[in-house]
Amino acid sequence: MPLPALTGLTPDVLAAWLKDAGEPSFRAGQILAWVWKKKVRSIDAMTNLPVALRAKLTDSFRLTALEHTHTRGSPDSTRKFLFRLHDGRYIETVLIPASPALYGERSDRRTLCVSSQVGCAFGCKFCASGLAGFSRNLDAAEIAGQVLAAEQLTGERVDSLVFMGMGEPLANLTNLLDAIQLITGEPTLHLGARHLTVSTSGLVPQIRLLADHPQQIRLAISLHGATDAVRQQIMPVHQKWPLADLFNALDFWNSKKSQQITLEYILIEGVNDAFEQATLLARHARRIHAKVNLIPYNTVQGLEWQRPPDSHCRAFRDVLQHAGVTATLRLEKGGDIDAACGQLRLQQESREGLLP
Repeated sequence: MPLPALTGLTPDVLAAWLKDAGEPSFRAGQILAWVWKKKVRSIDAMTNLPVALRAKLTDSFRLTALEHTHTRGSPDSTRKFLFRLHDGRYIETVLIPASPALYGERSDRRTLCVSSQVGCAFGCKFCASGLAGFSRNLDAAEIAGQVLAAEQLTGERVDSLVFMGMGEPLANLTNLLDAIQLITGEPTLHLGARHLTVSTSGLVPQIRLLADHPQQIRLAISLHGATDAVRQQIMPVHQKWPLADLFNALDFWNSKKSQQITLEYILIEGVNDAFEQATLLARHARRIHAKVNLIPYNTVQGLEWQRPPDSHCRAFRDVLQHAGVTATLRLEKGGDIDAACGQLRLQQESREGLLP
């Protein structure tokens, strides 16, 4: 087994290790500042620590759980990072600019799409992540480490996170919450919980558990069908938790949280893009005071789905807006590098076209 990563240690755990190692507790703050604030690349670079302590840390820990191997960049400023894990598996993480910018220029805001598992076991029919099956959960160091690595690689602060990368976040809830503690903690990344959105295909018991979590995390639901008959064609999880169960859980969420729910809806031609679906989707959204994010289907090699014409996607959005629902039609970013919604997958990319 590899050494544990420093990026997976909470302040309390690190302080306990220091006590056992015969070191003063104030060193925990120094170590965390080096890792998360100064984003140091080696333990030896922690120059205000005694040499003996640095040696103990080196003997007991890795600095990070991720090894960056490649970056792919899109002209729209989207970047996709490929990371190798200790067991030779790979995950992908995507940095998305919130406003149009030329490649290499700063954008107004930066959102990071974070993976929570290697592969996915839930088999959503539009998504590439589950094509090769599920390998394992990521631990807290591997989840939170994606944020730290993105900031190291770009030299820019990440403004918001969406747990919408590879995997089903709520199927890895314990590690996810441990990672969120690191991401939001003042001694670590100190990113506000309101800037974190957890996406789920609809794991009802875990939605209720997350609703009881004290932080005001945002929730996004991969809905993709406004009726049971349509949704079950796209979302295998629907067989276990149909719409009635899902929306009861979302009612419970609203009783606990003040953050507005987002309903994610990928538009697939001839499957879920009928205007009758738009009318029913509007009814669902109004009931739970949710906003709707419409996403034209992104092509995935090996899947036969098609995206509707842009004019149809706009008309579908207009049905929602005319019904009084806040609805956006997402502009595609990163599709040219397989970094758009539904395109992340369990594979090692070729070196062709990758940026150092």
